[in-house]
Amino acid sequence: MTNLPVNTPDLLGEALHLMRLNGTLYCRSELSAPWAIDMPPIEGCMMFHIITAGHAWLEVAGGEPRLQQPGSLTLIPHGAGHRIRSDTQTPAVGLFDIPVEQVSERYEVLRYGGGGEVTHAMCGAVRFDHVAAQRLIAHLPSVLQVDTWSEDDASWLNSTLRFIAKEAGASRPGGETVITRLADILVIQALRVWLDTAPEAQMGWLAALRDPHIGKALSLMHRAPEQAWTVDALADQVAMSRSAFSARFTSLVGEPAMQYLTQWRMHLARAHLQQSPEPLGRVAERFGYQSEPAFGRAFKRVFGVSPGSARQPAEPRPVFAARA
Repeated sequence: MTNLPVNTPDLLGEALHLMRLNGTLYCRSELSAPWAIDMPPIEGCMMFHIITAGHAWLEVAGGEPRLQQPGSLTLIPHGAGHRIRSDTQTPAVGLFDIPVEQVSERYEVLRYGGGGEVTHAMCGAVRFDHVAAQRLIAHLPSVLQVDTWSEDDASWLNSTLRFIAKEAGASRPGGETVITRLADILVIQALRVWLDTAPEAQMGWLAALRDPHIGKALSLMHRAPEQAWTVDALADQVAMSRSAFSARFTSLVGEPAMQYLTQWRMHLARAHLQQSPEPLGRVAERFGYQSEPAFGRAFKRVFGVSPGSARQPAEPRPVFAARA
């Protein structure tokens, strides 16, 4: 097998680079105390709240209320239902029971409350399609909150929020793209803070990405899934014995190398099938299979359906479809 040139891999950087948002909705909220809102669970989405003025309490089922102050950026990575309110006693109203001003398909303004102290917040719900981003998100905690920013970051955050609000209200060509990319940056910056500081970020798959040997093996598989990788070949590429490589890979990643490779290939293949009319035989070759039947069997083992059925992606729907 040809040795592929791989310098010290930044797999975490690559995963963050592939975090492209899809199906995004933003809501600028003006909330006057007392107020309390029940946010419904949204499967397959990450939700976020950024407090720009005032304060709020955020509570996910089973967790303690968390105080949100100006500059707080909180992610709900797995789309769990939660409650956000001005105090810990006010009864909550369901989000979909509160009227909103729909500025555009992807931007709303919500004004609600009892007329007291005002809290301003930017909220959003976003999806991530790429397997690398999904894998990273799967390792995040149920709530990820960043309260402390450097002086430069705080200034940049406020400027970015003002720019998002301006773009959303102006209906200029390309405005939706600008908003989406700015949201990319906000979310990724919060993830970077967590990756740099959280003890959990030093374990499992995230630790494997940083490991000089296993990280390089993961990079080889990620960048060239079509290669006929074997445990022996990967071990040779990273200068380890077969047994030592197998044991370390499974210990860090949580599954054997070949099982990981199959999962990675199949998730990439499913995304490709939903976006391309390329014949199945060519798709099989693209992701490392010499025959269409072998590819089909592997695909069905992972997803329970044939590759052909995956050609029809789920009907796209707005993030807050129940609003309609």
